[in-house]
Amino acid sequence: MSSVSTVQLFLDENPFWLAPMAGVNDAAFRTLCKEQGAGITFSEMVSAKGLHYDANNNNSRMLLMASPDELPLAVQLFGAEPDIMAEQARNIAQEFGDGLAFIDVNMGCPVPKVVNKGEGSALMKTPELAAEIVNAVRESLAPFNKQVTVKFRKGFHEPENNAIAFACAMADAGAAALTVHGRYRSQYYKGASDNTLVRAIKSEVNVPVLGSGDILTAQSAVEMILVHGADGVMIARGAQGNPWIFNQARKLFHACCERHIKESTSEEIEQVARTLGDMAPTYHERFEMMKHHGQSLVKYFGEKSLVRMRKHAIWYCAGLPGASYFRSQIQTIASMDDLLELIDSYESYLQHR
Repeated sequence: MSSVSTVQLFLDENPFWLAPMAGVNDAAFRTLCKEQGAGITFSEMVSAKGLHYDANNNNSRMLLMASPDELPLAVQLFGAEPDIMAEQARNIAQEFGDGLAFIDVNMGCPVPKVVNKGEGSALMKTPELAAEIVNAVRESLAPFNKQVTVKFRKGFHEPENNAIAFACAMADAGAAALTVHGRYRSQYYKGASDNTLVRAIKSEVNVPVLGSGDILTAQSAVEMILVHGADGVMIARGAQGNPWIFNQARKLFHACCERHIKESTSEEIEQVARTLGDMAPTYHERFEMMKHHGQSLVKYFGEKSLVRMRKHAIWYCAGLPGASYFRSQIQTIASMDDLLELIDSYESYLQHR
């Protein structure tokens, strides 16, 4: 792949990507999503400063652990020091080699412990520094033929929407693609995401623009492309307990393309979706995925890591009858045998209720 078109080629191959999610996107979960049709998967956001001052920190290294089955992986870095960001981007590119898709710079995280250090979405208040970071990372990746992308928000404080100007600055600094989440930092994840921003930004930059925010179903993922004009979609909460969303979105997208539906309306996409029938996983498929997920966690991180399975299992069984009892019992699992026994008993309950 040429350095000029790497990200675009990834998008052309599969525009439905797993968004970076702190506390969720470990190697086990990412691999499941890849198996279920995700294009590029992203690491959890990794602190460049943390890697700089403690390169052997187990927590940071675990965030960079990748499965051979998911490569190439996009690594998301956050930080506010251009030299440190460039240094760590270079180190990761050297370590991963062909296993690295590209480096994404987080400029959208809203949490106080990140923002208060001038990192994450706080960089939207300092676009000159943000551009300096992007340029430094771009230069550090050039020898490895890798690119840098940026994920950001509508703005920092409502109603100060500087997304378009910010996007232009990042593209000018060398970002190969941009992802916009249509909420202000002050909104966190409340209120509706303004997905109209995608088309507005696309009209001003000459790099691919991806959409993020409120992508909870296959239809909303396809709408981001066909209605709002995005070049790709980052799916976050919609994949929690539902890694099938990627294959569902791809199936619906291809069905729309086969019918030559482009720049369509939500109603047209919904009509196509109805022709495909119910794509939701069955009870049994949910339970089999839970087992597979637990086994993957143990494979990559050991049996103690099953504590991470608790939140995922709750997401998998959302909306199922008797889920409240399952949620209470999942908190007690300590081994893979415990998990398998609980899942089997719950499935048996649903079959005979």
